[in-house]
Amino acid sequence: MHAVLAGFLPIWVITALGWTAARFDLLGDQAQTVLGRFAFTFAMPSLLFLTMSRSHIGDLATAAVGVFALSLLIVFAAALAAGRRIFRHRQADQAIGAMCASYVNSANLGIPVAVHVLHDTSFIVAAALFQMLFVTPLILILIDLDTHRGVGDAWSRMLRLPFRNPVIAASAAGLLVAATGLTLPDEVVSPVQLLGGAGVPSALFALGMSLHARSRPTPAARAERRLLVVLKTVVHPLLAYLLARYAFSLSGHALFAVVLCAGLPTAQNAFIYASEYRLATDLPRDTVLLTTLLSMVTLTLIAYVLG
Repeated sequence: MHAVLAGFLPIWVITALGWTAARFDLLGDQAQTVLGRFAFTFAMPSLLFLTMSRSHIGDLATAAVGVFALSLLIVFAAALAAGRRIFRHRQADQAIGAMCASYVNSANLGIPVAVHVLHDTSFIVAAALFQMLFVTPLILILIDLDTHRGVGDAWSRMLRLPFRNPVIAASAAGLLVAATGLTLPDEVVSPVQLLGGAGVPSALFALGMSLHARSRPTPAARAERRLLVVLKTVVHPLLAYLLARYAFSLSGHALFAVVLCAGLPTAQNAFIYASEYRLATDLPRDTVLLTTLLSMVTLTLIAYVLG
């Protein structure tokens, strides 16, 4: 339990500071919007660029990463279908809901948990790489095609998306650096690294500020929130376990790593993406908070049973 708490503590502290700043109006009315846009436009792209530039695509070619990817995509598809057929959302909100149900907090929470519980970060890094390389572009394409519906040809917009979206552009640039084997000079790495270090704190701070203006959800919104929380904290790790053990015959440390990673809570990126595209933010905000809270229990249980 102590090992899991060590990863959660910074999240709660920074989120609480954001709520305090909004509660006492310390930063002004536009602070939440500005912080969210700063995270999306500058800080997160810097972090993604460095991560991708140091990545090895070959790390994805393992059975354990395949199980994690398959379980994530199944839950993503289920949540996407629920958003469309049950809750009747537009495509962009469907994508955010699917992200809430499946996209794990692999960086600022996954890595500390991996260090303390798995004593090895290699699988978490590979899982994060899969999300950045494949899932993030999918989500942003679904959002962009909906929010800009009727603005030019859809295929043309998809092809231009890497040049218009800083998150995808930075990831693509980092991947290019990794593929070519370039060694970036310290004069380039240092400022980008410094800027990237602000990505997670600014996103969490903006998330905390949004809690001050929290409104009462409708019955339909509560039902959807419950569904997404159950999908993320229960269905995703359980599905990963069943696939890993019975379909891929994984055991031991590999099985433990897959299930623990699938049990991580929703990444705060869901809230940032919804904010940046001016979509409804209540659902991703609440899902991030609730899954983060509940996963303290589920991750401890996973560690107890499989560790």
